[in-house]
Amino acid sequence: MSIIKIRYLRLCRRFIIYLVLGFFTSFSIYTIAIAESPHISYLSDSQLKQGQIFYQAGQFTEAVNAWKDAISYFEKHNYRRNQALTLSYLALGYQQLGKPLEADKVSHAALKIIAKPSSQSTDNLVYAQILNNQGDLLFSQGKIEAALVAWEQAEKQYQKLGDKVGEIGTQINQARALQTLGYFIRANNLFKQVTISLLQQPDSQLKFSGLLNLGNSLRIVGDYSSAKYSLENSLKIAKKLSLPIETQIALLNLGKLANIEHKIDVALDFFQKAANPNYFIFNQNQSQNQLQIQLQAQLYQLDILWQLNRHSEAEKLLQKIQTEIPKLPPNQTKIYAEIELATNLVKLSNNSAIHLPNSSIQAAKLLANAQHQAHILGNYRAESTALGKLGNLYEQTQQWEQATNLTKQALHVAENINAPDIAYQWQWQMGRILKIQGNIPGAIANYKQAFQDLQSLRQDIVAINQDIQFSFRESVEPVYRELVDLLLQDTPNNSTFQKQENLISARETIDALQLAELANFFREACLDRKTIPIEKIDPSSALIYPIILRDRIEIILSLPNQPLSHFPIQIPQTQVEADIKNMRQSLRRTSFTTERLTVAKQIYTWLIAPIIPTLTQNHINTLVFILDGNLRNIPLAALYNGEKYLVENYQIALAPSLQLFQAQPRARDRIQILAGGLTAANGELSPLPGVEREIQLLSQKMPTTTLLNEQFTIDKLQAKLQKPSYSIMHLATHGQFSSKASNTFIKTWNGEINIERLSRLMSDRNLKGSLPIDLLVLSACQTAKGDERATLGLAGVAVRSGARSTLASLWTVSDESTADLMGAFYKELLTSGVSKAEALRLAQLELLKKPEFKHPYYWAAFILVGNWL
Repeated sequence: MSIIKIRYLRLCRRFIIYLVLGFFTSFSIYTIAIAESPHISYLSDSQLKQGQIFYQAGQFTEAVNAWKDAISYFEKHNYRRNQALTLSYLALGYQQLGKPLEADKVSHAALKIIAKPSSQSTDNLVYAQILNNQGDLLFSQGKIEAALVAWEQAEKQYQKLGDKVGEIGTQINQARALQTLGYFIRANNLFKQVTISLLQQPDSQLKFSGLLNLGNSLRIVGDYSSAKYSLENSLKIAKKLSLPIETQIALLNLGKLANIEHKIDVALDFFQKAANPNYFIFNQNQSQNQLQIQLQAQLYQLDILWQLNRHSEAEKLLQKIQTEIPKLPPNQTKIYAEIELATNLVKLSNNSAIHLPNSSIQAAKLLANAQHQAHILGNYRAESTALGKLGNLYEQTQQWEQATNLTKQALHVAENINAPDIAYQWQWQMGRILKIQGNIPGAIANYKQAFQDLQSLRQDIVAINQDIQFSFRESVEPVYRELVDLLLQDTPNNSTFQKQENLISARETIDALQLAELANFFREACLDRKTIPIEKIDPSSALIYPIILRDRIEIILSLPNQPLSHFPIQIPQTQVEADIKNMRQSLRRTSFTTERLTVAKQIYTWLIAPIIPTLTQNHINTLVFILDGNLRNIPLAALYNGEKYLVENYQIALAPSLQLFQAQPRARDRIQILAGGLTAANGELSPLPGVEREIQLLSQKMPTTTLLNEQFTIDKLQAKLQKPSYSIMHLATHGQFSSKASNTFIKTWNGEINIERLSRLMSDRNLKGSLPIDLLVLSACQTAKGDERATLGLAGVAVRSGARSTLASLWTVSDESTADLMGAFYKELLTSGVSKAEALRLAQLELLKKPEFKHPYYWAAFILVGNWL
């Protein structure tokens, strides 16, 4: 290895900068500033390294003075490369001292000396290192997009030089910039790419950095087991190399992972270790950076202690933290520590069980100080965050003028730096403030802008796991629902045109929420195949969009060639949720008839009764529902009007959104089925003896290729799917739908087909020119027990499979009744020439006529999702 590379790697291990992500200095973002140019004299080399040692210890003034001395020496002896590189380090030192103007000045001076790539590799190496340092400077100033550009340029230089270590370092930096901007999927993919390269490298600080950042990225998108593996390996490297700060950082982030997984005791242990100075000293004194990490760990400890009601311990720790924060140097760590502590104090002030005098006043002082310091440092993301949270504090205390002014300032700063992930929060906050003050048009305008910003970030922001700090259900979903609430309020001054526009906007907003939930389920955009608007599929159907709001249910009704209409039903959300749960429980075989019919009639009264006159007047016989929230958990066919079930009067279908896959016309006499199933017990799987009869019945009605038991393997299913003749795939096997993609699967003889594998099976078929599967039948699946959002998995399968329609069961039903229902369904589909929705309705009515199967448990579980024709 060359002397250049040795020195380069050595300094990679020694010179470290810690930066932030989100509302709090998490040290989940860990960066390594790439080292100096070769060809430095021993004197200047000593001065440069001494500056780096000072910097690492948090002694920024001493670091700046050492680098100034080195720069004077380089300038005197015309060592322009070394002068330029040291200037870029000096910029970082100035930034830490709260001198952003000086930092920008010397950073530009560094780039001016080495203005662009040249034919000399040494110049190019220095240029790459300066760009990397400039990225660090911009990142610390909150200029994330500019930092990303600098790191992209640095990566290109390292690639030209064949410098793999430098290339990896800049890729890590780019990934953390993407993460900070809210592009979590892109960041996660880049971290994974980097990890492949890192695994070929020996253990080093760079490898530690990659594994740490990958672990945190995986945590953010909800892949906890992989995150744990990556973080534990980063901890092993830190311990092996006797790196105290890195050990501390790894423990801190393992604590955050355990906290998200609700392993509170484990998390507390990690945070206590990270905050314990005796745990990290490997024959050296603690640095300023270690003290800063300890403060972070203490803040996490504080939050957990409050959760565990260990108030006396928490109050002692709070006093310690309040004493330590003022001692921090004026840098980003201090700013975000103040913001985080203020956030905790505001939260605690709203808890009646905890008495903390003047906590709101203390929070306001912390936020004001954080805003002031962030402004001085030029960290506009932090400044916007502090201003917005201070505005929120005034919002909570109903001081509307101050709340308005601060929120406007926060929004202005966020928009100036093009930070939609921050801006949407202040637009949402502004909308809430205006709504309280009665300015509904102004509130709607702000909510719409927040909605637009979220839409621009949808593919990534909604991919964040809902259990973590940036909770989808707490920080994203309310924006959609509160906007819909405002749009559907009856305002007397609104014209007929404006009311119709509001209805259209409300429906599009809640539909965007549905798509956002599916994207969150998949961790990526879900409707990437050709679709058509649902209203163009069947001009004789009614499209019904029930929306659950805090104080009412809103039903938006779309009829062919008519404007939208809506029907508000005043009922608290808590009662709606309770009755939905009661209905689901009442569909057990052992439930009492009176109990079941009472709750089925109650929900019918909300969802169906208000629109019956309109449906009757327009001769509607097909109802297509796009269901909201927990309404997805109940079979609408079993709703009861006091005399008949809904299925006795209407064809019923469900759609995951306003866009559906278009069905291809196919001659009935050419329908061919690919059927797979399990009848015998296999491992933990119980036998399904009725499956054989089920498949025999359908094979008697249509040409069927059968894969049963040992023949029903993943490879054989894949091979059969390559044949273009199949239009229906019927799988009679164990399966589960869950709100988590990882827990949604279909069982085969030799394993599970998860939702990603199913998607690939279908995609491979489509790539070979075969028509997409028209109907996917899953006749023995069930929703995951205890998972209130499990039907999201069913919608996910319907969308991801690419099948035009999916017929599936919400719960596992009796083998005998399932066989009868499927036999009747295929008979009607083949011989009567009816739609899939009508075939299912007629099959359900056949069971309803049989005394042994008249209970909805036997027939209502089967629902049709997607194209119903």
